[in-house]
Amino acid sequence: MRDVRIIVPVRNGGARWREAAAALECAVDDPGKVTVVDSESTDGSDSVARACGFRVHRVDVRTFNHGRTRQEAVDRFCATDRIVVFLTQDAILESAASLAALVGALAAPETGAAYGRQLPHERARPFEAHAALFNYRPVSETRTIEDAARIGIKAAFFSNSFAAYRVAALKRCGGFPAHLILGEDAYVAMRMLTMGWRIRYCADARARHSHAYSVAEEMRRYFDFGVMHAQIPELIERFGAPEGEGMRFVASELGYIARSAPWLLPEVLFRNAAKYGGYRLGRAYERLPRPWCRALSMTKGYWRAAPASGPTS
Repeated sequence: MRDVRIIVPVRNGGARWREAAAALECAVDDPGKVTVVDSESTDGSDSVARACGFRVHRVDVRTFNHGRTRQEAVDRFCATDRIVVFLTQDAILESAASLAALVGALAAPETGAAYGRQLPHERARPFEAHAALFNYRPVSETRTIEDAARIGIKAAFFSNSFAAYRVAALKRCGGFPAHLILGEDAYVAMRMLTMGWRIRYCADARARHSHAYSVAEEMRRYFDFGVMHAQIPELIERFGAPEGEGMRFVASELGYIARSAPWLLPEVLFRNAAKYGGYRLGRAYERLPRPWCRALSMTKGYWRAAPASGPTS
C-alpha cells in the first residue's frame, strides 16, 4: 500500500486510542504512511502515535473543523498518494486484513469512496450495540445515484470513522467542505454520487466503533445533525427527508431492546424523543441565538469560529 495515506485526527484519545493505534500499527507495512493530526492533546496521545512510528502533525485545537482540518491534511500529505484512508481515534481495526479490504474496495475505477463495517465495542450497552448493527449490515453493497429512489437518504450514508477515498475523486468533487458543523463525509458522498461516482460499503473491512451516549448527549448530537441538514438543503432535496429512516431505526431499536434488555424499553421513548427534538431545533438553528446553539450542540468549538449570521458554503 505504498500509494495509500492513512490520516487519523486525534484529541486526548486515552486508552481507546492506545488500543486503536496498536491495531493500526499491526495493519500497515510502513508506519510512516500514517499521519496523526493531533489537536493539542494533553494526555500523551501524540507520544502514543510517535511510539508507533506514525507521523504527527500538530494543529491548534481552536481551529479544528471536521471538514477543513481533514482537507488540509489531504492537501498537505497526499500529493503523491492515490488513496487516503480516514480513521477516528476510537475506531479499532478488527484485524490487519480490514485495512487491506477497505483499500481493495476501491479497485473498480468508477468507485470514488468506500467505508467499512463498524461493530460495537466490547461490552457496549444495548443502545450503542443496536446503532452499530442497524447501520452496518453484514452484506457489502455498491450504491449509485439511482439508489436514491430506492433507499432515499440512506444512499448517501457514509462514515469517516473508517473510510477510504480515491484522492482524484475527492479533488474532483471539491474536497471536504469547511462550512459544515459535521457530516463532511456525507457531503462528499452526495457530491460523488451526483457526479456519477459509485460508493462502496465493504462489510469485510471491520472496525470496532460505537458510542455510549447519554440521553442528553444524543439530543446534542442530533441537534448537530439538524444543523448539518439545514446547511446542505440539497441533500434533502435530492435524497429525501431522514424521518422515514428514523422511524425504521426506532422500530428496529424497540425490537432489539425488547429482546435483549426489556427493562430499558421506557428509555427508548425518552431517547428518541430527545433525538427528534434536538434534530428539529438544529434544523431551525439560524433562528436561534448563538449562545443557545452552542449550549445545544455537541460540537461546541464550531460555534466559536462560525460567523454570527450562520455558516455559508
